Formats: sequence, C-alpha cells, structure tokens
Amino acid sequence: MLPIPACDLAPLHTLGLRAQANHLVHFSDAQQLEALLREAERPLHVLGGGSNLVPSEQVDGTVLKVELLGRTLLGEDADAYYVAAAAGENWHDFVQWTLAQGWPGLENLSLIPGTVGAAPIQNIGAYGLELKDRFHGLAALSLEDGATCIFTAEHCEFGYRDSIFKREQAGRWLITEVLFRLPKAWQPLLDYGDLRARLEGQEITAQAVADAVMATRRSKLPDPAEIGNAGSFFHNPLVTTEQAEALKALHPGLPCYPQADGRVKLAAGWLIEQAGWKGRQLGPVGMYAKQALVLVNHGGASAADVAALMRAVQDDVYQQFGVRLNPEPVWW
Repeated sequence: MLPIPACDLAPLHTLGLRAQANHLVHFSDAQQLEALLREAERPLHVLGGGSNLVPSEQVDGTVLKVELLGRTLLGEDADAYYVAAAAGENWHDFVQWTLAQGWPGLENLSLIPGTVGAAPIQNIGAYGLELKDRFHGLAALSLEDGATCIFTAEHCEFGYRDSIFKREQAGRWLITEVLFRLPKAWQPLLDYGDLRARLEGQEITAQAVADAVMATRRSKLPDPAEIGNAGSFFHNPLVTTEQAEALKALHPGLPCYPQADGRVKLAAGWLIEQAGWKGRQLGPVGMYAKQALVLVNHGGASAADVAALMRAVQDDVYQQFGVRLNPEPVWW
C-alpha cells in the first residue's frame, strides 16, 4: 500500500518516454482506495495500460496503477448478453475471452492496446465499431471523496474518440468496472475493404473477423514491445462538407468519410504522408514508416521531443491543407 518514491514510468506506458513519478501505487483491490485516497499526495493520476499517454519527465503527485481484475456474465435476456469486466483487465484479452464464450460483438476492436477501464474514456474504435455501440454502463470512484457513481451512456457523452472523462470530468474519476451489452442477433461489420479482402472465400464468423482485424493491424501498426508508440497519435479531423469538397477538388486522392451529423471525416494519416512526414524523424522520435499516423520513439525520447514533432506535423499539415490536427493521447 505504501507509495514508492521516484518511480520510473518508462516501462508502464507504451511510448516508453523518459518519465518519473513522485509516487506510484499499484492496487488490485477497490477496498484499498478509501485509505489510499486519504493518504496519497495530490495530484492523482490514473494509469491503466499506458497505451494512450504522454507523461512529462517528472510527474508530480501520485500515480495510481489500476490492476483490478475480473470478468463475468452478469445476465442475459432475449436480445443480448450483459458482460462485465474490471478496469484492470487487458482489453484485447477480454475481447478474445468474450468470443471464446460465444458472445460476439467486440471482434472489430481486437488487438487495441490498453485496459478495459481506459476504453470508455477514449471511446475506442476501429473498423466501423466504437465502444459506445456495445456499452451499457460503468462504475467509477470519485478521486475527491471516494464515492461510487454509476454512469450510463448518456452520462458519458460519448463522441469520436471522446467522452466526458476527457473533458469536464477529466481527472475526477477512477473507473473500476465496465458493463457491455452484446447483441445476440450478431451481424458482422465488414465496411472496411481490408477486412473484406482478408475474409474473401471464408466462412464469416466473429472469430474470423477478429483474426482479420488482428492481421490487418499487425501489418500496419508497430508492436510497442519492439518500438515505443501510442498507436494513432492524431484524431482523424472532422470538417464541413464545403471544406471537404474544396480540399477534394485540389487533392483528388484525399480519403473522405461522410458522417451522420453532416460533417466529413478526413484521413489524418493521408494528410501527414502528403505533408512529407511518413517515415521522417525529428530527433529521437518520428512518424512510422508504414503508417504515418503513428508517432514512434526510436529510443531515449521525452515528452518535449514528442511535443516538438507534434507541432511540426501540425504546422506542415495546416500550411498545406488548412486543417488542424489534434492529438489523441492524454498528456501528464
């Protein structure tokens, strides 16, 4: 229970930046939190798998490393299975477990790094599916007074790679458990060409879709165990239809994806590549040679190095396309 001073955070986040915390506490029992919240030095920082994080070289206060485990079927009705998982569960392992139990629905989110507790914060998404599409609720503890609160989807205010936990409620809650609703009337989501191509000629099952997703991700994205990265570093920008049409007229190859709200999503990776940053390095960091959207740490980098590259990419994309890219990771 006692905090360990001056703890190295480099092994605890996937970018592997030089970073230390004043105090670090690993906890695997929610009952520990009441005493921990009374005693811990502020500010408090909640850490899951560290796959969407850019920590400064010196992180003040206390880092709470969430290691709560457990997953179970809470119940079912005629339409769906209701499956709960503790916040410290590895996200990919949890997805594969649901498939092994015969409860499909999360297969398009296979191989996304991080923990279950972090997934709603980011409203993770891939290959036509977002977490909010399978979300039923979550339990969270207030970092101010330790009170437990239940959040519905409406409370979470999910958006594209966004939720209330990244905005006005940022830093105020520690998610302990997430509940998912997995429909029994399963329909595969195969809107992305890569998936259709990989599954051509195969029987379309949830596990086959998961395998195709994993193969596609592995072909494009670097393994954090081999080279430090935080996955997709920038949001795909959303622009007006008029702006998208104007850009498309100037750049016919620009990928555009109309959205339900009338806006158009642009491919940030394409913009970055056209701006000349694919595979290009700035100091110890760079944009990945196989996928321009991924920022990688070639070794020994700090948050300052990441910030310098981020600004350089943002400026070049803005100068060429008039579109401002926003980063996805959380910054400490």
